[in-house]
Amino acid sequence: MLHVPILRKGRPYRSLDLARAVHYRTREPLAEVSQANVGLISRDLRDQSAGRDALTRHTVAELLDICAGAARHFMEDSLPLGDAEQTPDDYVRQLSGTTGLPHALVRRNMEKIRSVLAEMGEVLGGLTRGLDLRILDEGFGTAGGRAMSFYPRAQSLGAVLPNNSPGVHTLWLPAVALKTALVLKPGASEPWTPYRLIQSFIRAGAPPEAFSFYPTSHAGAGEILRACGRGMMFGDASSVGAWKNDPRVELHGPGYSKVVIGDDVIDEWEKYADVIVASVADNGGRSCVNASGVWVTRRADEVAAGLAARLAEIAPRGEEDPEARLAPFADPNVAARIDLMIEQGLDAGGARDITAELRGTQRLAERDGCTYLLPTLVRCDSPEHPLADREFLFPFASVIEVSKDELPGTIGQSLVVTAITEDENLIRRLVESPRVDRLNLGPVPTGRLTWDQPHEGNLFEHLYARRAFQRAAVA
Repeated sequence: MLHVPILRKGRPYRSLDLARAVHYRTREPLAEVSQANVGLISRDLRDQSAGRDALTRHTVAELLDICAGAARHFMEDSLPLGDAEQTPDDYVRQLSGTTGLPHALVRRNMEKIRSVLAEMGEVLGGLTRGLDLRILDEGFGTAGGRAMSFYPRAQSLGAVLPNNSPGVHTLWLPAVALKTALVLKPGASEPWTPYRLIQSFIRAGAPPEAFSFYPTSHAGAGEILRACGRGMMFGDASSVGAWKNDPRVELHGPGYSKVVIGDDVIDEWEKYADVIVASVADNGGRSCVNASGVWVTRRADEVAAGLAARLAEIAPRGEEDPEARLAPFADPNVAARIDLMIEQGLDAGGARDITAELRGTQRLAERDGCTYLLPTLVRCDSPEHPLADREFLFPFASVIEVSKDELPGTIGQSLVVTAITEDENLIRRLVESPRVDRLNLGPVPTGRLTWDQPHEGNLFEHLYARRAFQRAAVA
């Protein structure tokens, strides 16, 4: 059987403790994954200098070339996977097999990863706000006529990674070009992407000792975050909440992203329906940048009916169907729990599932032995309704009507807001809002990112600090 090993500073290691990654539909094992216990992780992380030392022997320019090479290898090459080789097609099938993500969506995420690696110079330009990257090679330099110096906050970045979508791995990739070693804990059903990325970097010339890969338990994940000088964690609200007061850990939880339609354009909302549907449903609705709310000032019932009709057209398809837009749940129990939460919210009153009324079928659906949640559009009567600001791992959104004076104050914390408006007063309030992390003005899908700007947090500022610096000639 295919074996996915632990990587201890780049060296493969087979553990006696093995977990099986199984196919989401057949439940047949696809691979055995070695598990790292807390003691092994703790022992390895007592000395984290080797990885960073190896990376600092390269200039940033050389590491950018390595990133570009890794982009090609990731997309095109057969790469080591334990004692076997993994082709790009193998990767697509294996990732789809354990997560349920359709092949078309896997390939779309592959292209997202490739583009970030290939354009890493532009990405770092956004993260550093155009800093001359040679300053990171020397530790000091001059920019804009001013002396500058930066020092690393940590030797390693420990990342606790998710299962929901391979595209999220773009968030830790810049660490390599920023000369920071990586300690990765993969999601239980998605070891494929981080392992393949590590092998792509090594094939491109990155030092193997800069990469550690520890499939592990919740306790092992905690040990990684405690032991590494800087951390990154993906998870639901309860998972990330335990680390919210630790400034060393950058948290990536639910996004609660939204589309806001201004009062000045609400009468023409149908012109923007494609943008709104894409915001809700792209990538199977699995991303934190998917919109989970549509906020309007008028015509909410009409908007909800129109969007629901479009979302109701999205139906389950086979994993190899190039038109597949919906992912089944690898664990049917998760789908059932989400369905129950939504039904309980509807039973509380003050909300209607418009898509269910149109389809005349239940949200929880079975197809070819797979469990799906069908796209759901809920019309909430109030912003206080429990379903008005919820996020789930499938295309789900609520439509809420408030007065124009209540925007954006009522929308809550939002990772991304797409504001379709020319109302300068509303734009000003959105720009000034501390609760909007990323703002798109105009008809831009919430999931459309530009890699020259930080997506969520700023990895450069997370990994480096600026110090006061002066230099005078020695007589």
